[in-house]
Amino acid sequence: MLDIFHHSLRLHADPSRVVVRPFHIGWSPVGGGTSRTDRLVRAVLAMSAQETRDELEVVLKDFEARHWQTRRVFMTRYDEIEDLLGLDGRDIGDEKRQLIGAYFCHEYSYAAAALMNPSAVPHFDQTGMPKGSMRILMSLRSVGEGHISSVAFREGIITSDNQLKLAPEPPFATAADVHGSDEEHVPSGPVTVHRHRDSTLSGTVIFPITDAQSKGLEDLRLVQFRHDDGEVEWLGTYTAYNGSQIQSELLRTRDFRAFDLVPMTGPAARNKGIALFPRKVGGRYLAIGRQDGENLFLLDSDRLTHWEEGERLLEPRYPWELVQIGNCGPPIELDEGWLLLTHGVGAMRKYSVGAVLLDKDDPSKVIGRTVEPILAAKDQDREGYVPNVVYSCGAIRHGDSLFLPYGVADSSVAFAFVPIKALVATLV
Repeated sequence: MLDIFHHSLRLHADPSRVVVRPFHIGWSPVGGGTSRTDRLVRAVLAMSAQETRDELEVVLKDFEARHWQTRRVFMTRYDEIEDLLGLDGRDIGDEKRQLIGAYFCHEYSYAAAALMNPSAVPHFDQTGMPKGSMRILMSLRSVGEGHISSVAFREGIITSDNQLKLAPEPPFATAADVHGSDEEHVPSGPVTVHRHRDSTLSGTVIFPITDAQSKGLEDLRLVQFRHDDGEVEWLGTYTAYNGSQIQSELLRTRDFRAFDLVPMTGPAARNKGIALFPRKVGGRYLAIGRQDGENLFLLDSDRLTHWEEGERLLEPRYPWELVQIGNCGPPIELDEGWLLLTHGVGAMRKYSVGAVLLDKDDPSKVIGRTVEPILAAKDQDREGYVPNVVYSCGAIRHGDSLFLPYGVADSSVAFAFVPIKALVATLV
């Protein structure tokens, strides 16, 4: 039996975590009449100075203490509406601008429904870390109103004695933004979103931007990728969902200030759950995917954004994974080979986490796999938004242990430290 250390810390869905988001109202005239956008703007412009001041005071009393630089957010939103309608704002005072902006914003609780499916990578800033400690960065799938998924982040530190300390969340969260986007021109291809210059990463949320992402950015699998020239880039594969179709996309960043969100192409990109290897193997980019919803496949490509079907690597074998298997994040390089965490679905659609060891030079060769799961839904971990699920989108190696964050019942996030040598010894 593995001696897994389960940390006492648990992250839960939190309806108090809110951001201000654009409230999109139809801008096109209906039936030849005036659009709702025009009507709202004209109504505010028709207010007296005192009426405007009184209405704005009510709005600020309700929301200014709950959000970062609320007045500036309202002014930025007004600027977007001004551009959209072709207004001449030279004679519109600041209070009217702010009130117009407020009518085109709303408060959104981005993690009210669920918080789940984390992945972990080394933080881009390791300065000041004592020996045996590592600064980490986690991505989280947060689910809010309308079951829309977004990407949130948490920063923290792990130690060699299985301690975890998360950086506090800032009081205000901000949404990463596409410069120059508006209701009339929704991006349809690759986009770049930017973290606000004054926002910490732990207070940043990436929301769906394009039509393909409109209903969610799901299950980001982050990896610290080292290119052939030694340069490091953080990559993450995720599922874009528009309510009826899915496609795999790639997040790319070198500084966690700007994030490129790039649709992937090829037959494999039509499926969920692609996980990238952290470097090229044999001169090729490699990934693990689940092309048929049941088995695991090894994918290879000469481009990070295009993936063919690949070759079947693993099939369900043991009772705890007979329904289907998938990956639990990018493979982790060990001296013994590539350690791939997997998830299996068994009777009553109960999820468990297992592991596989692949040959380091030829990952199509399976050296061993766990007969029994290393982690399974049980007791209090079974209850939640989706019961009987434990699921991770990526662990990280730290010294002799794996730091394994995992989602519990699609409702909370728990943390475990797994001894690597003992885990490898269980693989047959």
